[in-house]
Amino acid sequence: MALPVGSKAPDFALSTKNAEGIKLVKLSDNFGKNNTLLLFVPMAFTSVCTSELCSISGGLATYEGLNTTVYGISGDSPFSQEIWAKEAEITVPLLSDYDHAVAKAYDIAYTSFLPDANLPFGGVAKRSAFVIDRNGVIQYSESSDNPKVLPNFEAIEQKLKELA
Repeated sequence: MALPVGSKAPDFALSTKNAEGIKLVKLSDNFGKNNTLLLFVPMAFTSVCTSELCSISGGLATYEGLNTTVYGISGDSPFSQEIWAKEAEITVPLLSDYDHAVAKAYDIAYTSFLPDANLPFGGVAKRSAFVIDRNGVIQYSESSDNPKVLPNFEAIEQKLKELA
């Protein structure tokens, strides 16, 4: 079960890769400045994950207007994420949770991802969304055991409007 609303968001430092190189992104760098939307996706290059992050990329100005930084997080390497972002035109910063430590800290890691499809990978993040306020407290928490179910973006935007 995902960390609930009212919990202190576990801090992390994850790698991201773009044309300028690799850099570490630390969640707590946003504290005191802006809200943060974390979007956990199971795997790069899959149709649902690509659709979700392309849609968010197209509406990124909406989130920026709500004083919110958006990050996409998956267990893929930052090198794979960079290629995926280029190919799919994803502009949301993608963070690599390669060892699945952050998915586990947010209590959204599968024990076995899609074993019926012969993908019994443990630790893969469930499709999840967290809104974290400027004080580092989770204000919205959503996670699905079904990797095809997208977060409720209307509810997320409403929560961000309340926090703005």
